This record gives sequence, structure tokens and C-alpha cells, in this order.
Amino acid sequence: MDNLFVTAAHKNEKVLAVHCVSKKDIGAIPKHAKSWADLNGFDGAVGYVLLVPAQSGEGLDSALLGIGEGDDPFVTGALADKLPDGPFSFASLAGLDNRLAAIGFGLGSYRFDVYKKINRRQPQLVLDDALNRDDILRQVQSSFLARDLINTPADDMGPDEIEGASRKLAKKYKATIKVIKGDDLLSKNFPMIHAVGRAATKAPRLIDMSWGDKKAPKLTLVGKGVAFDTGGLDIKPASSMRNMKKDMGGAANVLALARIIMDAKLNVRLRVLIPAVENAIAGNAFRPGDILRSRKGLTVEIGHTDAEGRLVLGDALALACEEKPDLVIDMATLTGAARVALGPELPPYYTNDKSFASAVDEAALSERDPLWRMPLWQSYNKALASNVADLNNVTTDGFAGSITAGLFLERFVEPAISWAHFDIFGWNPSKKPHSPIGGEAQCIRAIFASLQKRYT
Repeated sequence: MDNLFVTAAHKNEKVLAVHCVSKKDIGAIPKHAKSWADLNGFDGAVGYVLLVPAQSGEGLDSALLGIGEGDDPFVTGALADKLPDGPFSFASLAGLDNRLAAIGFGLGSYRFDVYKKINRRQPQLVLDDALNRDDILRQVQSSFLARDLINTPADDMGPDEIEGASRKLAKKYKATIKVIKGDDLLSKNFPMIHAVGRAATKAPRLIDMSWGDKKAPKLTLVGKGVAFDTGGLDIKPASSMRNMKKDMGGAANVLALARIIMDAKLNVRLRVLIPAVENAIAGNAFRPGDILRSRKGLTVEIGHTDAEGRLVLGDALALACEEKPDLVIDMATLTGAARVALGPELPPYYTNDKSFASAVDEAALSERDPLWRMPLWQSYNKALASNVADLNNVTTDGFAGSITAGLFLERFVEPAISWAHFDIFGWNPSKKPHSPIGGEAQCIRAIFASLQKRYT
């Protein structure tokens, strides 16, 4: 992984030149390459890589990368799969952003080969001197961390293993970590985390990691760590349960974001809270109609056991607010309604902080890490009402599911604290040049870019 990007090739090693070619710039291809492109029907289609042989007939002269309309810098990810081993550099970018093109190549080199051997090619990108290799590498490596955690099946990525991944990250960056586990969750007042995870063979827990200068602004990240979600007693159908290993995608992305923050040495006192549970079925599983007490003191009627993520997040958010941090961010694969509204590529987010929203929106555009702000529409709070508890964990009308989930979480956040909730998918359902099908890092590059401005 570290050798994906090099700042200079060995003086005796030939560097392959890559020309990015948009459909409108076909005529700008170098003469020799143009003849070969015409012969092979190269038309600049997105992700099409054409290797151009040397005029001598020995070896390669260059490579052409089709970038279509030229509006996606991450199309460079296609090079990782199609170039031969060895160094290459961009001879022309056809208007693509140099930094994002480099990140795109790195993201495209990802392979999940833990369970199946994959023959890898090893092209290396010789970075332009103006680029920050450390920045690019941390962006790519952190995205890989999120992808690896999500792609790992639940038998190897349960609450124990989520804790293990957190401890490994804490050790790497000299962070402190503590874990409240099993029945200790009850004595320490995390009743909803305990209730959701108590039916699983691996005990539920709250992972609490801290890093940075205690005098720096306090930033707290909260990630939903549901290692597998059967739906509980309101069991999911098989088709909906198939990919529920990804229901810890919030935790995976929070750990990936924390990695970027720590690696970049951002001036914050970082805290990461992950309620790690499995929503399993057994005789002691929580039931529809149960009324759960929460850390905040609110009582919650269970309208549906498959709306468990908001329960574990509720206890964690209440804890996060107790030390009055400057900003709380939670990430969760929370609702199918978010996918219905915006699809898999455009995660909605909710926040009570307009300045943070402006910064995130700006960063989402500059980093090409799409997000869309949705409203915390207060009128919909009435749909969460309960006759027997302070609130219900679901609505009965089926409307605005992502918004009402955000409103549920807002009840556990102190009004004076800046807070943002990201309802991510954490999964790429179709292959892209920079991303295979499977677990995906979403929002973390945009969030980090906005945090960099906030805390610099």
C-alpha cells in the first residue's frame, strides 16, 4: 500500500506516460498514439484504458485513459486495474484535478482478498512535486480501512472484532481506549445498548477512545456498530438480511475518519464512541412493545425491533454531550428511507449548525465526496409520539423515515451542542473505476476537509 505513490522513479526505470483523454479532446492525442487509438476504436469512453506500443515494437510507449466528459477525477481508478507493473505519471490530465486524480488512482487499487486470492497488478503513480504524498496516502488508506471493516463478514467482524480494530487503531496513534461490556452496561447506565445486544453470543459493548491535547477543542465522533442486524424479533426477510454485515458501516467510517484526523495531527481533543452490538434473536431479545429506559432518562417504546441503530446511538449521544464538546458527529447506516430518497451514492445529513453545514457543503464539492443536507423538520416529531413512553422508536405512517430517525437522535443531543448526523449507505452496489462492489467509505473526506478549516 505504501508503494502506491512515489515522489520520483528510479533514474534507470522507465516511467510510463498516461494521457487522460476526454471525448471532446480526441484530436489532442500525440500523433503516434493517435494512430493506434484510431486503429483500436478508442473514443475517450469513461474508464477505457488503451496501452500504446512503442514504435520500435518493443515495450510500451504510453497509455491513454478515457475520461468521457471529463467531469469525474476518480475515473483514474481504472488505471490501477489495467496498467502493467511499474511507475507511471500523468503526461496530461485534460482538466482533471491533479490531487483528486491521484486519490482516484489510489482508491481504484483496492482489493479485498482476505478470503480469495486475487492476482494484483502493481502500477505506481509518480506524484507531481506540488502534491502532498502524506495527505493523499492517508485519504486512501483510511478509505481502505472502512472498506475492509465493512467487507469482512459478521462471523469475523462481530463486537469483539470491532473492539479489536479500535484497539489496533488506538495503539497505532497512541490513543487511550476503554470498553464497557456486557452487564456492566446496565450498572454504568447504558440500558438501550445492552437491550439491543443482549441476545447475541458476543456481548454488547461501548468502545470509548480518546486522543489529542486535552486543552484543544473537543470533537466527538459516534459510530453505529451493529455487527449484524437480523431485525430482531421483527425479523428481516432474507433479501434484506443478506448484506447486514454492513450495518456497522457507521463505526467503520468513524474509525476511518478518526484515522485521518489523528494521522494529520488535527488540533482537536478527539473522542470516538462506538456502541458495538449484534441485533440477534434469542429468548432474551428485546421485544415489540417493550419500553426501554435510556441514559438520558427518556423512555422509549419499541414499535419495531429493526429500528435498533437509533437506540444504541441514543445512549452514546447522551454520553457524548455530557462533557459539552464543541462538535458531535454521528455516522450510521440508519435507514432504508435515505436510500429511497437519495439513492446509494448521495448520503443525507442533518445538523443544527448552519456554519458547519456550509463548510461541509463546500467540502463535498471540492473533495467530490457527495452529501445532501436534509431538514430536521420539527413538525414530524409528533409521529414519534407514544401513549405509554416519552417517544416511540418508529413512526406508524411510514413517511419521512430518514428525517424522523434524525429527529429521534436529536432528542438525545443537548440543544446547545453543535451536532451532525450522517445517514450513510456504506456500500457500493455497482462497480466504479475507483471502487469495486462492496463496503465503501462515504463522507469522511468531506467531513475531514471541513474539520481542517474549523480547527486550523
